[in-house]
Amino acid sequence: MEQIEAMKIFMRVAELRSFTQAAESLSLPKANASVAVAQLESKLGTRLLNRTTRRVSVTPDGQMFYERCRVLVADMDDLENMFAEVGELRGRLRVDMPLKLSRKVIARLGEFLERHPQLELELSTTDRMVDVVAEGFDCVLRVGGWRPGSDLNYKELGTFAMVNCASPAYLERYGIPKNLDELKDHHLIHYLTSMGERTSGFEYWDGKRNREVPMKGNIAVNNSDAYQTACLAGLGFIQVPWTGVDELVNEGQLKTVLPEYTAKPMPVRLVYPGGRRLTRRARVFRDWLVKTLGLTD
Repeated sequence: MEQIEAMKIFMRVAELRSFTQAAESLSLPKANASVAVAQLESKLGTRLLNRTTRRVSVTPDGQMFYERCRVLVADMDDLENMFAEVGELRGRLRVDMPLKLSRKVIARLGEFLERHPQLELELSTTDRMVDVVAEGFDCVLRVGGWRPGSDLNYKELGTFAMVNCASPAYLERYGIPKNLDELKDHHLIHYLTSMGERTSGFEYWDGKRNREVPMKGNIAVNNSDAYQTACLAGLGFIQVPWTGVDELVNEGQLKTVLPEYTAKPMPVRLVYPGGRRLTRRARVFRDWLVKTLGLTD
């Protein structure tokens, strides 16, 4: 068990790039953290961390060791809890999810943490494709057509229904389109997963496949906040999951258009490192997410 605790300390230092912050987060004296890592390095016969007066960085050997530690520590946690499926959740859960989706999750997170007071949740919110393994995530929530590589596993959680939206000011200026032919007189705000890629047009599902109607538009963005803000500013249409704009539509800040021509429901997946199953902490969080986000099969 001392070896496992030393591995946990090393992982925390590697993640925070600081002995001081790692020790504080684990409620340990800084000296204990330094000794634990030094003893690991001595036992392994290699340097895991580079230390200077200003910063701590992970060596190549340290990065390889970190990735193996994550698997071993998670497996040990599972072993300790395999016969306590109804007991309290304990330990740390590190999750990443899209920025816009995180706001709905965070608004309801209090009830989840009250139910599991011994759980330490680290929530990263970004629209970029994080490296699940290298960045030390237990699981990552992903929305859209992306599929993980062979080094990752994933669980289908359901889908989000899609809607087309525009601001009242935009519709007052350009009118409300009644059919697809009228889209030639309108503007689309383009969403790019990476800057410089080809932009798509207005997408809709015809019951068999996704179709695309070319649309003009003089703005392209690469994150969900800018996408929604551009729509609220009257710059054009957006095509988004209903769960991300429901409140804005109900408040009258956005209006839905062409409801009979929406994109195919967007898949939602929970992605996690390959070669292992989800920890109990991640499974419980996953089940709570499905209910909280109103995902449909």
